[in-house]
Amino acid sequence: MPFLVQIRALMRERRLGLTVMAERLGVAHQNLGASLSGRHDARSSTLDGAADALDAEWVLVPRESLAEIRGVLASKRVGPLVREQSPAFSRSSGRTL
Repeated sequence: MPFLVQIRALMRERRLGLTVMAERLGVAHQNLGASLSGRHDARSSTLDGAADALDAEWVLVPRESLAEIRGVLASKRVGPLVREQSPAFSRSSGRTL
């Protein structure tokens, strides 16, 4: 699941809207929306702030370990990866139906 999709999924899961996230990060909600939609490149400091606001960490996982990590997260029923495996989740749009 692409990184920005994960951030938006976690925002939904934590019930944090764009305005609240922008306030926590100290940025305009229009700018945050453009970054999270991929219209603008997000700065690493913005992504760090988003992770902090979501009480999360971002981690690089080698591709050869990705399936195992996804399995561990799915078995614990945590995070946006759980939605990805749900039948109500549309892979093409990244949205819960």
